[in-house]
Amino acid sequence: MNVAIVGVSGAVGQEFLRVLEERDLPLDELVLFGSARSAGSSYRFRGKEIGVKLLQHNDDFKGVDIALVSAGAAASKEFADTITKHGAIMIDNSSAFRMDADVPLVVPEVNAADALNTPRRIIANPNCTTIQMVVALHAIEQLSHIRSVHVSTYQSASGAGAAAMQELETQYRQVLAGEEATVEKFAYQLAFNLIPQVDVFTDNGYTKEEMKMHNETRKILHSDIRVSATCVRVPSLRAHSESIWLETERPLSVEEVREAFRKAEGVVLKDDPQNREYPMPLFVSGKDPVYVGRIRKDLTNENGLTFWCVSDQIRKGAALNAVQIAEWLLRRKG
Repeated sequence: MNVAIVGVSGAVGQEFLRVLEERDLPLDELVLFGSARSAGSSYRFRGKEIGVKLLQHNDDFKGVDIALVSAGAAASKEFADTITKHGAIMIDNSSAFRMDADVPLVVPEVNAADALNTPRRIIANPNCTTIQMVVALHAIEQLSHIRSVHVSTYQSASGAGAAAMQELETQYRQVLAGEEATVEKFAYQLAFNLIPQVDVFTDNGYTKEEMKMHNETRKILHSDIRVSATCVRVPSLRAHSESIWLETERPLSVEEVREAFRKAEGVVLKDDPQNREYPMPLFVSGKDPVYVGRIRKDLTNENGLTFWCVSDQIRKGAALNAVQIAEWLLRRKG
């Protein structure tokens, strides 16, 4: 199988390389694409140096089976036809096609079969905050239909890319040295601060990030579930956290839910608060699963539950999820 990475120099593109290096996806050839800034550079993969080609409208994708794309929504829209015209499946990490009716939005642990219906040869990778939430929600949905979800997110700097991570590190050094903090990637200084805005605001007062969680969750779960989100940028480097309240059709016990999480694909239960065991970004960064803990009954609603959820959004929230889609498609083909 021949695989292409588009946008290889970015944070997710680099994570694509690491994930492919670690996993056993059989590759005959890996082709790398980037912008004019990164074209001509090279990256080492499985003992070989691979040069980066300039992404352009030509026949470079001829022979490519799967293209893992993380170059931004504008580039995805512009180059989709070029990438897919010779038969490649484009697994796109941007927001460009997520809500298009003829493009499946896929999290393999939840709705892998949707990836078989690709009239445009495009599969969309959901938003990172949505991915980790639906992996956890899917386990509960098997017990009882989820009517509604309230979620507050605690999103690390890496959600805004590698440059944002560097900016946060720089800000910490500057503030501790008594200097004015450099602010370019965020609306405000993030170091020693929280910013209750991720993406731009829409007319209803929610940000685009918050509306993604509502709309994408419904599409992935094929459900009428209602999701109300507040997304907050926090001064951690990597891995997103979420505090989730949900209402199910029937009351569920905490032990029922714990057992569902224990059995769920892609989920690790870390829930022993008496011994201070619960998921935290510091210990989840660089790991594949979605971690859940702090599971308890909602004191305001007999049918309510609340829990804490942490996952590395560059891995499961982006690169790993896309590679898992490719692996699932290959298994089906085989």
